[in-house]
Amino acid sequence: MDAIVFNLTTAALMVLTFRAGVCLIGEDTVRRRPVPWVAVGLTVVAVGAVVVQLCWAGAMDALDGDPRKSGWWRVVTAVFMQNGGLFGALWNIITLAVVGALAEWFWGGPPAVALFAAGVLLPQRIDALFGETAPSTDPRNFAGSSGATYFLGATLAAGLLLTSAATKDRLLAVAVPAAGLALWAAQDNGHGLVACYGFVLGAAALPLARWLPRPPAPEAAYASAERVARARDHASRSR
Repeated sequence: MDAIVFNLTTAALMVLTFRAGVCLIGEDTVRRRPVPWVAVGLTVVAVGAVVVQLCWAGAMDALDGDPRKSGWWRVVTAVFMQNGGLFGALWNIITLAVVGALAEWFWGGPPAVALFAAGVLLPQRIDALFGETAPSTDPRNFAGSSGATYFLGATLAAGLLLTSAATKDRLLAVAVPAAGLALWAAQDNGHGLVACYGFVLGAAALPLARWLPRPPAPEAAYASAERVARARDHASRSR
């Protein structure tokens, strides 16, 4: 029963995160957004890693993140190993694809990759900072992409909080780290804590990202850019 409640609450946190991401980029703009090639690439790597696991019995032993084993590569390769069975692997890959697409559409390709990498590396670094020897803030249990995905998704909630003037959107955005903290306190659920990390980093990164050649594109900014592009296209055709 405890495992069922754990899985349901973890899934509920992802639903909150997904809704925040959709509100951020605008549901009506999804079909007009470009192909999120970074998200496609991450998904292909995740699927390829599952294929490797199916074909190579020693894949988990060689590539997981067990701290008792040596290997500098494990912190990265463990993200793409899956140890939650068929349903867990499908959930992790689908959520990675969806959250990755939303993040790329908002942040842009390179910043989305950087934030995903932060979701891979930061939990263990924070554990080390506080002297934790067990992966208490890393929900991967030595393998799985869920931690990095929840981290990346929470950066979208931070973006929604800082770019939307609507009270409903802001409440939805704040609900992500609030629910994350609740899960961590009630269940020792690492997904909740990494969501808080992602939210904080997203809030810190947004002011800096606005100086990039391609700044983050929430719904209003994307719609405005589309109108400018259409106006320029119309003017060029009229000449």
